[in-house]
Amino acid sequence: MTGRSTSSIASLALPIVAVLAMSMGGAFLALRTGPGVSLAVTLFFALLLACFLNTELGLHIILLSMLLSPEIVVGGIGGISIGKPKIKGDLLVLRIEDLVLLAVAFAWFARAAIFKELGLIRKTPLNTPIFSYIAAMIVATLLGVFVGNVRPIRGFFFTLKFIEFFVVYFMTTNYIHEERQVRRLLTTTFLTCAISSIIGILQIPSGERVAAPFEGAFGEPNTFGGYLVFMLALVLGVALSAKTLPSQVGWWSFAGLVILPLLYTLSRTSWLAAIPMLLTLTCLSPRRLVLVLSLGVMMVIGGSVFPKQVLDRYDYTFHAREDRGDYSIGGARFDTSTSARFDSWKQGIQAWTKRPLWGYGVTGFAFMDSQFVRVLVETGSLGLLAFFWLLGQVFRSAHATCKRLRNTRFEGLTIGYLAGFVAMVTHCIGANTFIIVRIMEPFWFMTGIIVVLSSLFPDGKQAATVLTPPRDLRANMQAGKPRGQLTPAP
Repeated sequence: MTGRSTSSIASLALPIVAVLAMSMGGAFLALRTGPGVSLAVTLFFALLLACFLNTELGLHIILLSMLLSPEIVVGGIGGISIGKPKIKGDLLVLRIEDLVLLAVAFAWFARAAIFKELGLIRKTPLNTPIFSYIAAMIVATLLGVFVGNVRPIRGFFFTLKFIEFFVVYFMTTNYIHEERQVRRLLTTTFLTCAISSIIGILQIPSGERVAAPFEGAFGEPNTFGGYLVFMLALVLGVALSAKTLPSQVGWWSFAGLVILPLLYTLSRTSWLAAIPMLLTLTCLSPRRLVLVLSLGVMMVIGGSVFPKQVLDRYDYTFHAREDRGDYSIGGARFDTSTSARFDSWKQGIQAWTKRPLWGYGVTGFAFMDSQFVRVLVETGSLGLLAFFWLLGQVFRSAHATCKRLRNTRFEGLTIGYLAGFVAMVTHCIGANTFIIVRIMEPFWFMTGIIVVLSSLFPDGKQAATVLTPPRDLRANMQAGKPRGQLTPAP
């Protein structure tokens, strides 16, 4: 009894010391700073504590903040402002979601350190390719700093930003152990998409291109378009596999809600990505006839259905007489904006030939709107090979999960993810898709779910054995069972 009491007191000592330290630190901070900073720090630590106590809460907050959080601009006129900077310059731009992810990640690390039986990183087919790509970025950037191509601070934070996406993936795969967790997280994912789409629709009367929520005066329609085309693939995949009429009506209505702001982004790269996405759905879905008929009707009456801005955007790209560039296809000359992309790709490839192995490092070369060329010129041939390996493993894992989950409730989700993946690879042609926060965080979160679903449904028909919560894990350890051996839930 005495030993047990001593153990209980010892287990409470760390939380008590932590609370006292946080209280003293908060009081000191309140005396030294203003109320705004004190409130922000207080909210940060409150979020940290909440996520430590409930990991799923942190994931839900991350999902909501991916599209529904503003940017904070530090510096410039007014000191601190919300939204895109009103002037260009060396300003520090932070996203609320960056701070949220930081708090959740800290809580995740702390929880894994205290409850060692939980583990930090779950073994998945993507682990080795991910770490290989991260290593390629780090080595290339360090070499870029050494030769003077990369500014150390800028290269560090951009590399850290890319690693942030993989943190989302690892957190998702590490947390999910049963089907109901997947359903709850998917509900928040689609809810975020619906809210973002509605906010996008409300922007249409302004006459400006639709951008993501809270983007300020200088929004990024191409970013929002990439996110919407990925989510549209998921929604259409679920709609095509819905079993009941009310469910079908609901999901097809949801698809219409996403399509409308996608059109008004006027993002040609996103429209291009939608074509292979729809073709993939047509090939994989057992109800492909519904999709084929819908696409056929749209092609026949497209001129009278699509908004005037969409038709003008298409006409400007290929047929407008003014602002023609130096590149053409089929006798139609591209506009200057599209031609400028080709010029930047050409310059990037020419620069890569001078440093073919490791490239110039992350942020070590000029900006360009193409993921593949950017990876090539920044991380060299080795980095591009690691990137292709990662993409290949993502496709293989998703395809294997798709085949395994045929005729299950998640069939439509896996088909939609594969179509969304194809769309993202296509989107890379004209955008830095795999480094854009508001596209990649949802993408890697969904990748984590797709990878985990394969283990939840090992035979493709019924869910796998549900892993027990931490309390039962600790009971296993106290009973003398080897670390990592779990007691199946009844």
